[in-house]
Amino acid sequence: MFEDFDRLLKVPDEWAPPEINPYTPGENLQQWLTDEKARDQFVIRSGSDTEVFWNDARHLKPEPVYKRPYWTESFVQWSSLGTYLATIHRQGAAVWGGAGTFNRLMRFAHQQVKLIDFSPGEKYLVTYSSHEPNNPRDANRIVINIFDVRTGKVMRDFKGSPDDFATGGTGGVAGVSWPVFRWGGGKDDKYFARIGKNVISVYETETFSLIDKKSLKVENVMDFCWSPTDPIIALFVPELGGGNQPARVSLVQIPNKEELRQKNLFSVSDCKMYWQSNGDYLAVKVDRYTKTKKSTYTGFELLRIKERDIPIEVLELENKNDKIIAFAWEPKGHRFAVIHGDNPRPDISFYSMRSTHSSGRVSKLTTLKGKQANALFWSPAGRFIILAGLKGFNGQLEFYNVDELETMATAEHFMATDIEWDPTGRYVATAVTSVHEMENGFNIWSFNGKLLYRILKDHFFQFAWRPRPPSFLSPEQEEEIAKNLKKYTKKYEAEDQDVSMLLSEQDREKRRMLKDQWDKWLNEWKRLHEEEKLLRQKLRDGEASDEEEEYEAKEVEVEEILDVSEEVLSFDFEQ
Repeated sequence: MFEDFDRLLKVPDEWAPPEINPYTPGENLQQWLTDEKARDQFVIRSGSDTEVFWNDARHLKPEPVYKRPYWTESFVQWSSLGTYLATIHRQGAAVWGGAGTFNRLMRFAHQQVKLIDFSPGEKYLVTYSSHEPNNPRDANRIVINIFDVRTGKVMRDFKGSPDDFATGGTGGVAGVSWPVFRWGGGKDDKYFARIGKNVISVYETETFSLIDKKSLKVENVMDFCWSPTDPIIALFVPELGGGNQPARVSLVQIPNKEELRQKNLFSVSDCKMYWQSNGDYLAVKVDRYTKTKKSTYTGFELLRIKERDIPIEVLELENKNDKIIAFAWEPKGHRFAVIHGDNPRPDISFYSMRSTHSSGRVSKLTTLKGKQANALFWSPAGRFIILAGLKGFNGQLEFYNVDELETMATAEHFMATDIEWDPTGRYVATAVTSVHEMENGFNIWSFNGKLLYRILKDHFFQFAWRPRPPSFLSPEQEEEIAKNLKKYTKKYEAEDQDVSMLLSEQDREKRRMLKDQWDKWLNEWKRLHEEEKLLRQKLRDGEASDEEEEYEAKEVEVEEILDVSEEVLSFDFEQ
């Protein structure tokens, strides 16, 4: 090439060392975690605005951080550890972050993107879109991309029809389950998997290819879910051959695809699996047919994953026919809660995976009778739970302490649609979104049910707390802090006292300002009154009548002829 001749002729005869640009450190994307007041952030969308706030519970109000109109075209989403905020646009997705404000860090080109999902360690971003075919008889075309969040590079893409991605899972759009890919192995982002017809395809992120270059064959598999902490898949296979082959739940270790445990289940109509957040326990809710097959009843299979041979325990409610409305594990704990019953006011039972005598038996702690609740929201730190009555119950809230088995407070957020704990478990937000036309906005409560502040916003679409990465403290260090809590609380009580005094001072200052305004207004009118004194005296014929004591009351009668009229009367004398 001629360009090569030119380039080579321009090479200097003497070698000069290349210039080394000085290193410029990037922004600290975790800056928000160093807040001196240890506050949490949240994002809201209302109307065309997207706003990020600090939750300043001490001052009983949110403190603005960043506001931008038309920031996203549909929704915003925090990454799994809270480093990035993702926005959705017609051309693709973008992630934002920074030390003091929100700068665009990376764009991910994906036309007409509809849904996104971050991996648990936020290294990867999965984007989804559905495209109309040119020929109306053809099916929609699904495109899924997996991006590296830091570089913006497409690591792997998947294309197909909705049928290819429709098996298993809940949610999603147009018959496609979402998320299509589920991430496994905890925060390392090592594996991701999807369910297909008679297979579970498990990929690893080193090469973004199938483990052992082949999928895990499981005849008629219906659902699967990863352990939150370990590379273990729990999968469910329904009954086959009219009940001749029973349903089963299996635990499979990845990457060697070894089956760790299997349990056959008979007369099964449906099955749902719930992992505890540390991956210590797995609860399998099994709906079974009665012998007549006219009705169903529910039981639980409880697996202790970390114990030898993974023992399984069966739990049935006292009334087997009770409908299960909700189930939830205590985060980082050993307890779980169940809402059950067919009445308009169901019962709520609490169980522990440890009994008083041994840690290997499930035991019932208590049952709360006749509650207006249909949803359970555990605090991320465990111990406290909100028993919520949403939809038909119009936003009833009960703040319950499971350690003491007592209600701390009952409240109501009328028409509430969403409830979300902050990542530390100190505060909880309840929101009424634009599903309802009235009362849009959100309330912030303390963990024990005290309403701290209320913000009303028209056309309120979304509220989301900014997630926090896991603590760097070991369990031993956390225990040490809990033991010496009194030593630390003195410092924070002093700070709270200062804030309280500051608020009182601000309140006094506000009242002082109002009084000054009043005095100023009063003096102005007094001055005008004084200026007009001579004019008033003149109008009253020289009488100085401003002082009320100088008045003298007199009664004066005045006669005045208003009108005189004459009339001639004629008399007839002959009669």
